Amino acid sequence: MELKARVAAAALALSAIASPALAADTATAVLKDPEGKEVGAVTLRAVPTGVLLDTKLSGFPPGDHAFHIHGTGKCEPPSFKSAGGHFNPEEDEHGLENSAGPHGGDMPNIHVPESGELHIEVLNQMVSLGGLLGGEGTAIVVHQKGDDYKSNPAGDAGPRIACGVIAE
Repeated sequence: MELKARVAAAALALSAIASPALAADTATAVLKDPEGKEVGAVTLRAVPTGVLLDTKLSGFPPGDHAFHIHGTGKCEPPSFKSAGGHFNPEEDEHGLENSAGPHGGDMPNIHVPESGELHIEVLNQMVSLGGLLGGEGTAIVVHQKGDDYKSNPAGDAGPRIACGVIAE
């Protein structure tokens, strides 16, 4: 085996042993509304290019909603402010349309039909599952309105209407 390949294999094995959270390949977040009612779930899966978020909502308010990863793994109702600001390990500015952004937690808006039911997959290439599970943890937050993709700090998306802590 070539020296580079042996070093890479040893480093990968060591990182899995030293950091169990980094070895995780899936996590989940159960989304609840401010009254504590379950309104959806997100299954997060590590993929070679980031994290795939398989999102299922039911009984959700129709319309456009900002869909973000927030930097603290707490979802205390009714405001969900305990989830903190957007997950932003690189300390970028907010917004998918901002040349100085986006945050790691910035993702495209979701568009819930009149039925209130939605199943969508979103790929976030700015995060890793180990990074989302480390430290104080992280949370998925859905806002009342869509993100304008440029206003700091959160895209003028309105109140937080659903929150779920990301956990293994």
